[in-house]
Amino acid sequence: MIIQQLRMSRHFWRGTLVILGLFLCGVGLLVAALLIRTYFITKQQVIWQEQGAQAVKLDDREIKQLRQALIGAVRIPTVSFSEEEQNFTALAEFEDYIRKVFPLVFSSNFIQHEIVTQYSHLFTVRGLDQSLMPYMILAHLDVVPAQDEGWKFPPFSGEEHAGYIYGRGTLDDKCCVIVSLKNFFSCFYQVSGHNGAMKIVEKLQLHGVKLLFVVDEGLAVLDGIIQGVKRPVALVGTSEKGSITLNLTVNQPPGHSSMPPPETSIGILAAAVSRLENNPMPNMFGKGPEASMFEQLSGEFSFPLNIMMANLWLFSPVISRELEKTASSNALVRTTTALTIFNSGIKSNVIPHSARATLNFRLHPAQTVDEVLDIVRNTINDERVKLSVINSFDPLPISPYDESNFGYQILKRTIQSVFSGVPVVPGLCIGNTDSRHFVNLTDSIYRFSPFQLKPEDLGR
Repeated sequence: MIIQQLRMSRHFWRGTLVILGLFLCGVGLLVAALLIRTYFITKQQVIWQEQGAQAVKLDDREIKQLRQALIGAVRIPTVSFSEEEQNFTALAEFEDYIRKVFPLVFSSNFIQHEIVTQYSHLFTVRGLDQSLMPYMILAHLDVVPAQDEGWKFPPFSGEEHAGYIYGRGTLDDKCCVIVSLKNFFSCFYQVSGHNGAMKIVEKLQLHGVKLLFVVDEGLAVLDGIIQGVKRPVALVGTSEKGSITLNLTVNQPPGHSSMPPPETSIGILAAAVSRLENNPMPNMFGKGPEASMFEQLSGEFSFPLNIMMANLWLFSPVISRELEKTASSNALVRTTTALTIFNSGIKSNVIPHSARATLNFRLHPAQTVDEVLDIVRNTINDERVKLSVINSFDPLPISPYDESNFGYQILKRTIQSVFSGVPVVPGLCIGNTDSRHFVNLTDSIYRFSPFQLKPEDLGR
């Protein structure tokens, strides 16, 4: 019996040692795979940085001219309230202003200027080789409304203080208008571009124009904004989110507050909205360009984040949970839900017949409008809540960003030459731009604004 037990014990320990050996071997292979992948991705990033051109420097006179041009542009209140209501007087004034500030653009023999729908401008710069496909740079003239409250300086003052120019449109998007004036502008961006960018696209299509690539406003050079990355990095939007603006409406019998029913239209609607806020859309991290962004930036992170970012195939669940914790990074990993308007009631003692809420969803590239609407219906799960779509569009396709794509590579080299060789990586634009109207003219659409942002700038 004792001998048999010893034999069983030897077999047990032998089997245990074999399993332990296989486990350690597997762990060793996994660690080796993680380190090898991290090494090669980091090495590729070093190559990108070495390929960057020498930094471009502006002299004091050029900087002063651009600064004064931007200040003057900001002082013109080119406000868009809706498609029907815009400050057309200011838009006409803006044309007079750019003609005065940039006279050579309008008098040059190799620049053709056209007015589209009265206030949008299309500039065509003739190159030496007319057989080459053209590219396009976009920027918009209009801004959203602004009141003086909450501003350090009046929103249309163009005040310069401590190195900053204050005013509506300094970032979105008159800075791009000023620095790329020789190309294209739209004055209808803030009202979806239906009378600006779309009309210009129609004009180009009528002439059979195809574009090599398009560059519009979007992401920027971020300094200290991505947690764990110490130096500035440039993000180029290779896709942008889709959008749904949705009304939820509940109609119930009206009444008097002295005899309230168990549920009112306001209460039913509030419960529906609460369910949407408490049940966010699914985490889609890894299914859009945000995964490539973190992977290509892996060499900029310190240990152990560099290994985790270079091996998202293993660590994406951990990374995605961390990204959910802040509003800005949460917007990268899922379709977001925002309650923006809530209307109901006429008097404090009257139970209203109707209640309506307006929500805006920004769609992750891995989802469609129909998929999101199905999730909304299933989450609300109340037939008394009626859905009506005000407007919607699917996320844009992801534009190519490989080494062979001319548009992305020329943009990357240009950014590196202006911003001293910063790493340039693809990203997801969580806002929307006029560039979505150009998908039938090119498959290479990129979103980048040429300025550097620090954490304190996000609140601006």
